[in-house]
Amino acid sequence: MTVQTGSGLLAEVTRGSQVESRHLGRAVVVDADGAVVWSCGDVEKPVFPRSTVKSLLAIELVESGAADRLGLTAEALALACASHGGEEPHAKVAASMLAAAGRDVEALECGTHWPTYEPAARALAAAHQTACPLHNNCSGKHAGLICLACDQGVDPTGYIDPSHEIQRRVTDVLAAMTGTPHTDANRGTDGCSMPTYAVPLKALAHGFARFGSGVGLSAGRAGAAKRLREAVAANPFMVAGTGRYDTTVMNNFETRAFIKMGAEGVMIAALPEQGLGFAIKTDDGANRAAEVAMSALLHHFGGEALCRTPQDHAVLTDTARQTLRNWQGVTVGEIRAALTI
Repeated sequence: MTVQTGSGLLAEVTRGSQVESRHLGRAVVVDADGAVVWSCGDVEKPVFPRSTVKSLLAIELVESGAADRLGLTAEALALACASHGGEEPHAKVAASMLAAAGRDVEALECGTHWPTYEPAARALAAAHQTACPLHNNCSGKHAGLICLACDQGVDPTGYIDPSHEIQRRVTDVLAAMTGTPHTDANRGTDGCSMPTYAVPLKALAHGFARFGSGVGLSAGRAGAAKRLREAVAANPFMVAGTGRYDTTVMNNFETRAFIKMGAEGVMIAALPEQGLGFAIKTDDGANRAAEVAMSALLHHFGGEALCRTPQDHAVLTDTARQTLRNWQGVTVGEIRAALTI
């Protein structure tokens, strides 16, 4: 296929009958063998995956047997893959994971921010409470690493450091899943202080085609990926939260689709039955553009295997064209996918 350069049009924002804004970016659909099925823009250009790879970081927690030995629930495994809104159930499950490892909130090295779900933040403030690291949207991922360290007899202190034994182990999984070296040269630091490694967008999509299908993975790793997908499908609220795109779509499709948003307009998806992986990066970092573009791609490439009912179609068509309203609830426009598929 012809190698594309630059970026393509992913989404448009309208006001009245006019297009007010346009979002450019890159997107790719890859099969489990690594072949590009469809692409837009330069998909060989590296991108920081940010939170999209949390499920890949959680593979070692399951594959090593640590999750079973510690008695972690499906809710806990889903939270390990999450960028949650800091709602009360999210914080409680994160605390339960730490308790299973014999630790508490003091072990978390993700930092503190108020819940990103505004009603949860307001409820804390109304109760004269303050936020803690359990409310950090990455607390589940961090709790999972602490659980893995404690199970393996490793001191979790400093687990966010690239040189820490547990960090090296989960990074090795990332490198294997994406087929891309993870070294000092392509490392940055994420918002939660964990390392994040830039990889080609195509490699990111291939990693999730393999995560969804198990193709090219050992039996143990494929089983761990399947268990994580099932945990997320059974507990989509844990992965994001009230009103969030990831939760809404996966709540409908269950194990037929795995979706994860990351920061700065990065989003991935896997369709296990079709053996496809998807990756999107918006140039301006707008998550809203990644959402509508992803719904359009899932609708097109998912086919009848994904969309089996009118409700299935409606979920994707509604999220590919999202109504915009002003503060009085008046419809003023929409954000819509603008991909050429």
